Amino acid sequence: MSGTLDPEATSMRTGEVHRVTGETDVRVKLNIDGSGSAQVSTGVPFLDHMLHQISSHGLIDLEVNAVGDTHIDDHHTNEDVGIAIGQALAQALGDRRGIHRFGHFVAPLDEALVQVALDCSGRPHLSFGLEIPAQKIGSYDTELVKEFFVAVVNNSGLTLHIRQLDGVNSHHIVEACFKAFARALRQATEVDPRRAGAVPSSKGVLERAGA
Repeated sequence: MSGTLDPEATSMRTGEVHRVTGETDVRVKLNIDGSGSAQVSTGVPFLDHMLHQISSHGLIDLEVNAVGDTHIDDHHTNEDVGIAIGQALAQALGDRRGIHRFGHFVAPLDEALVQVALDCSGRPHLSFGLEIPAQKIGSYDTELVKEFFVAVVNNSGLTLHIRQLDGVNSHHIVEACFKAFARALRQATEVDPRRAGAVPSSKGVLERAGA
């Protein structure tokens, strides 16, 4: 079933989602005006590591607890965590009033260099340009990186472009991607004092995903 949103969180820049399916049980709580505190347990160690990057570099307080069918593989847990984070982010942003809306960052990690540009547009779109040499990082299938961002984008209403500018080490490439995403998201969601609380669109409205 789809995630349920906590109506009490809508007056703050927080989101809380509990998503239960026949394959996973995922709880996510986030605060986009946080300090980078993370309490993350998904049963997928590399995904945990990447979620810590989002929290730390995005200054997002993030709580994620997921129990899934990882005895089969990591696919369902990876996807459902992405869905729940996307839904929580959409809830936290509300009508996106007063934010900068656009974010861009280029993150280096040793030889890897990854560029992320995003728009809190309300229109889900992903252009994914990573070329990850290895099929696995530890036990994590690297094809799941794209699936994670597909889930986040489709449930948060982000327009997201990811470009790999350099890199040969798979871990470095993926980690640089998550760091760049975190910094771009931080930039886009921060309050713009010059907006004076207005919606950052010439149309006067940014439609939310699923609205």
